[in-house]
Amino acid sequence: MGKKLSGKDLIKLGFPKNNSINITLGQINRYHKRLKKEQVLQQAALVLANPEEYIGDGVWGKIAESLTDPVVVKKQTLRTTRVPHMVYGENEIDDQAKYQLYDALKLPVAVAGALMPDAHSGYGLPIGGVLATDNAVIPYGVGVDIGCRMSLTLYPIKISYLKGKKHQLVNILSEHTKFGMYETHKNKHDHEVFSHHAFKDIPLVKRLKDKAYKQLGTSGGGNHFVEFGSVQITDPNNEWDLAPGEYLSLLSHSGSRGLGANIAKHYTYLATKQCPLPKHVQHLAWLDLNTHDGQEYWIAMNLAGDYAQACHDNIHARISKLLGARPLTNIANHHNFAWKEQIDGKECVVHRKGATPAAKGELGIIPGSMTAPGYIVKGLGNPDSLQSASHGAGRLHSRRKCKEKFTQSAIKKELAAHDVTLIGGGVDEAPMAYKDIKKVMANQQELVEVVGTFTPKIVRMDK
Repeated sequence: MGKKLSGKDLIKLGFPKNNSINITLGQINRYHKRLKKEQVLQQAALVLANPEEYIGDGVWGKIAESLTDPVVVKKQTLRTTRVPHMVYGENEIDDQAKYQLYDALKLPVAVAGALMPDAHSGYGLPIGGVLATDNAVIPYGVGVDIGCRMSLTLYPIKISYLKGKKHQLVNILSEHTKFGMYETHKNKHDHEVFSHHAFKDIPLVKRLKDKAYKQLGTSGGGNHFVEFGSVQITDPNNEWDLAPGEYLSLLSHSGSRGLGANIAKHYTYLATKQCPLPKHVQHLAWLDLNTHDGQEYWIAMNLAGDYAQACHDNIHARISKLLGARPLTNIANHHNFAWKEQIDGKECVVHRKGATPAAKGELGIIPGSMTAPGYIVKGLGNPDSLQSASHGAGRLHSRRKCKEKFTQSAIKKELAAHDVTLIGGGVDEAPMAYKDIKKVMANQQELVEVVGTFTPKIVRMDK
């Protein structure tokens, strides 16, 4: 833009002397820097004349909202009492995680909550926290890794391959899975997710499309993994019509990569501006779903979830091709997401940050650690847990504590004892960093039914 647009220019155009001027300058500065001042003023005049026509537009929608139904920014205070909640496996959960949930339960928009038995403290909602809200979405209630999920594929391949073809399986994971900030696949694949309207309509998301395209089929750092192992099916009446027995399987855990992280960062910033809360709970700032930003985040969050699924589908398709096998079945679920669900007959937004959806009959995967079994589960639809279950074993020690407490040789010893081969992985992801998955499962027998187990054997993580 040649000469910089000013508030005076907008007032001269007829803009009211209120926050609509700041919002307009902010939007233009963020998204239309390259347009000439005259062009911007022409467009602004059209919006001013008919704001209703621009509601929902990626750039001008927020400006139109400020002219027709401005967002009221007011200091929010916590209630003095908590909304109804349940804590599962209370004795195994650190106090900080409980206090984080207790704070969230006092939000003016909170309806109900629950804490899963693998819970530990995080930012905003604790990991393992479930919170239902009234027409409001909390970006940090979903988490930074939007749509982080599990995906398990079973193959019609003899389980003896895990030993007999171990070298080939190690090679597949070493050469054909990509992890962390910089690794991407040489041969890029396309996916229908890239035709989603948000990649055109939401300016922030549009800017992230190239990054998302490059990162398709890759996994994050930290506790994300792709691993071969053995699934044990014991129930002859299973939903997949599979004969009871052991199946060579592939399990992956990852989320929406840079796309989700940038969406989380952007909308958390907007939420904190629109929803000032006491400092110790500012991470729980929410967006009203009736506002431009609330609706935009909802679209972007759902896109990030679809993209996370596309990444897993891509990983599993690549590996299936290398194995030369057609999958028997795939089981998958998100565990960092928000859903619109009925709570006591009222539609609410249910945030599950590090929690598995467990509606009646719903299938999911709850992993242990790299040396502990994971579980294929079927939800029991328990309303007290807001139809949720744990998303894993949960951390026992923080990453920092792991670096102080464990050595590479201690980890190697633990892996050898369980006959597990690890490619990559740091001390902060030591198997000993996690809670006992069997205890966690014992604490949620009223939430899920176990229908199969997964035992990891060859694990690939970020280096």
